[in-house]
Amino acid sequence: MTVKIDFKRNLGCYQAKLDTPQVVEVPDLQYLMLDGHGDPNTAAFAEAVSALYPVAYALKFASRTNLGRDYVVMPLEGLWWADDMEVFTSARDKAQWEWTLMIMVPDWITDGMFAAAADRVGSKARPARLDEVRLQTHSEGLCVQALHIGSYDDESELLRRMHHEFVPAQGFTMVGKHHEIYLSDARKVEPGKRRTILRQPVTAD
Repeated sequence: MTVKIDFKRNLGCYQAKLDTPQVVEVPDLQYLMLDGHGDPNTAAFAEAVSALYPVAYALKFASRTNLGRDYVVMPLEGLWWADDMEVFTSARDKAQWEWTLMIMVPDWITDGMFAAAADRVGSKARPARLDEVRLQTHSEGLCVQALHIGSYDDESELLRRMHHEFVPAQGFTMVGKHHEIYLSDARKVEPGKRRTILRQPVTAD
């Protein structure tokens, strides 16, 4: 019987303490990725999600069938940035946001497997943004992260403490892009109960 791997349990970087920033070391990980711009409450964002998940599931089934290696499809994640990062912690001007949506896939998934999975997805009800999905390794290394429970719009206070108190107190400088890991399915979980890991890459001064 094939053992199903749940990387959320196996990788420490997918575990975080509630409202308590911690320092973690994140290994290089491989993701399905798709870029976008602006308010996440838009059709473009929904289309990105609708393109990523069918490919993620096609890869899972291919891995189980062809390689005998089964795993739990990972949650949606997002990299977020803007010319002025204060639009995340104070102004919350979503029109200025840039983003990359991601779903982590195991390191044994190859470019060939990805191409075949995308072809299979495209042969059915082809997602509008399927051609924009890519397979790419993302490197973060040293990071600060914490678990937030609640609405996405209520993240500001925890982000403020992470960015302006914890990070400088540890002698770190923020680098890279703000990273969110959506442990809850927003379609099924009410805003007040959503679990999100907030992550910020840093470097030691």
